[in-house]
Amino acid sequence: MAIKFQFNKTSLGELDKQLKMRTKVLPTIKSKESALRVEVKRAKDTATDYLEQLDALTAQYDYMTSLWAEFDANLLKIKDIEVTVIKIAGVKIPLLKELIFEQKKYDLFSAPIWFADGIGLLKNIAQLRIEYEVFKYKTELLDSARKKTTQKVNLYEKVQIPGYEDAIRKIKRFLEDEENLSKSSQKIVKTRHQAEEE
Repeated sequence: MAIKFQFNKTSLGELDKQLKMRTKVLPTIKSKESALRVEVKRAKDTATDYLEQLDALTAQYDYMTSLWAEFDANLLKIKDIEVTVIKIAGVKIPLLKELIFEQKKYDLFSAPIWFADGIGLLKNIAQLRIEYEVFKYKTELLDSARKKTTQKVNLYEKVQIPGYEDAIRKIKRFLEDEENLSKSSQKIVKTRHQAEEE
């Protein structure tokens, strides 16, 4: 990215202001990036834990496959999922607050004994599946924000700050050369005037 500037003091002041602003903001952006990196890792680890727990519960579910044919699927439904939004390092992410189930009553005497355990198992599987999906989505949001922040850090560190420093250096050299030329021409004019007077 080429920085546009003019060889004058106004442009020098503007570039200097931009450079100071970027230099001042860079540590904050770097700390945001490292915080996001930590949160992404934590969210990925948590999602992996949920997935492992889910696999273990699914294995229990599969173990009872022949019994599930008797199970009435209308006994248990998810009524509501309460999700709140929190901010982590300036990024809004979802947080599962509560999972509300709607359970129909059934006759305890005529239904198989394992229905109560089956309902508990289904609740746990649904809870873990939804928590896994929320953490997977959270990871995607945080990782996207981390990538953007990393790009901004790289833009400031590797492109803009060196570009502004280079432009300021060029303007200062130009102004110094112009001042030296002005002084030299003044000396020449002064010497000529003195020579004419003599």
